[in-house]
Amino acid sequence: MIKKLLGCVREYKKPSVLAPVYVTFEVLLEVLIPFLMAKLVDLGINGNNGQGDFRYIVIVGIVLIVLCALSLWTGVLAGKYAAIASAGFAKNLRKDMFHNVQNFSFSNIDKFSTSGIVTRLTTDVTHLQHAYQMIIRIAVRSPMMLVFSLIMAFTVKADLAMIFLAAVPVLGIGLYFIMTHAHPIFERVFKTYDKLNNVVQENLRGVRVVKAYVREQHEEEKFNGVSTTIYSNFLRAERLLAWNAPLMQFCMYGCMLFISWVGANLIVAETMTTGELMSVMTYVMQILSSLMMVSMIFVMLTISRTAAERTTELLNETSDITNPQQPVFHVQNGEIIFKKVDFSYAGDSHKLCLSDVDLTIQSGETVGILGGTGSAKTTLVQLIPRLYDVTDGELLVGGVNVKDYDLDTLRNEVAMVLQKNVLFSGTIKENLRWGNENATDEEMIHACQLAQADGFINEFPDGYDTFIEQGGSNVSGGQKQRLCIARALLKKPKILILDDSTSAVDTHTDALIRKAFLEEIPDTTKIIIAQRVSSIMEADKIIVMDDGKISGIGTHETLLNSNEIYRDVYESQTKGGISDVAK
Repeated sequence: MIKKLLGCVREYKKPSVLAPVYVTFEVLLEVLIPFLMAKLVDLGINGNNGQGDFRYIVIVGIVLIVLCALSLWTGVLAGKYAAIASAGFAKNLRKDMFHNVQNFSFSNIDKFSTSGIVTRLTTDVTHLQHAYQMIIRIAVRSPMMLVFSLIMAFTVKADLAMIFLAAVPVLGIGLYFIMTHAHPIFERVFKTYDKLNNVVQENLRGVRVVKAYVREQHEEEKFNGVSTTIYSNFLRAERLLAWNAPLMQFCMYGCMLFISWVGANLIVAETMTTGELMSVMTYVMQILSSLMMVSMIFVMLTISRTAAERTTELLNETSDITNPQQPVFHVQNGEIIFKKVDFSYAGDSHKLCLSDVDLTIQSGETVGILGGTGSAKTTLVQLIPRLYDVTDGELLVGGVNVKDYDLDTLRNEVAMVLQKNVLFSGTIKENLRWGNENATDEEMIHACQLAQADGFINEFPDGYDTFIEQGGSNVSGGQKQRLCIARALLKKPKILILDDSTSAVDTHTDALIRKAFLEEIPDTTKIIIAQRVSSIMEADKIIVMDDGKISGIGTHETLLNSNEIYRDVYESQTKGGISDVAK
């Protein structure tokens, strides 16, 4: 885990090294200052038989001023480089996680919730950024300050320095107890953060539905429930962590009182000077503040440990769909052949979503797919661009097994308009150029004309420069579908898949879109999943799906005579539709 995270430092190795180096100089300077202060008091102020030595005071004073200035300068530089290194580490970590997510197959994405990925990319990375900054600065400074101050304290007066050693076991046992009991709580907190993000995302995405059904109070209760759970867990964790400060203060003030009492007796007995006691007291403060910083580091690491585990989990997830060693970089045509194909989302041959699929689609054919909800229509077409891999059997595109293609090559030749149409924040032009980033204005207009989108686009005041809100919330469902179809057409693919992508448009517009497909892209293989028989009845062949299997293949007329499922759907939508409603 540590090795994986350190791999995100990369170009920020130099500031990551410079920060501890400057911290080291800062600590050395701070440790020297109390020693010189003791000399200033004993040899300068109290020297020369109590008359003082002005020359010595001036020299040491100047040295102290220089050391303080150097300490300030090294401290500033240490903070600067620690900030650069930690911010760069966080930037690279987010970049690596996001890049890895982009390479996920659908099955990899299914393992993580959307809210969980968002939390890892935001909250978890922020915790790790703070932890990294603390590690390369405070985690270096505190132990070094502790060690050097102890050495100097023992150099000044070994008898008094022994008192510090009594505090170490007390602090060690206390910190161990706090860490071991707080970590499991923070694990629960971060998982609950995922739920909180999920509730917020669902609410914002479905805000129109919430208001339409007057469910604001229900959503507030749901949010408050998750928020209260986070509060309760954090409260328990903070109650444990709250013991850290009293424990430190008990040890700190206990040591100071004991040293003051012992030191006063030694001064009275003339076995210790005032300057030595002053320097030892300063070292006491440095040692105990270092211990407090160490305890804070442990607390931060306790919190960050869970974040590290979660981010590493996302970084270590490897896509189960990868390029072969010698991929094919050219798709010959849009021919599609399924050979005894089985598929299971769980990868379990006993839980198949598709079973024994034998199917041949010639290049340039228009194929309709019909079936009830859950009949695996979408699953069937998602195998073509390798969004999922077949569990068993073979799937050929252009005469080549899809597993032998370069992924980008295959997916660039398969344009897919999904059931859930997604538009991104930006202008209509920017959304259309997802299909072809180099598309000219003329090509975009032509694609929109084919998709019957040009008309409503020109009605907008800004035309093709109209800004689309996040998720396409400022256009209707039918407009969104037509924009997504135009975006797919700009790819000029060999295979075009429409997954129930005209359900929100009227039958006349649907017919015009199909007519444009027939006339403009005759060589493109067109697969249309539809609920309306009218959308596919003119297809070259129609596939009827039922419970993950092909129930029938044929033309409209053939299936009316041979396939009961198709005939029932057709009759319910035409002859029987009105009478069923009346009944």
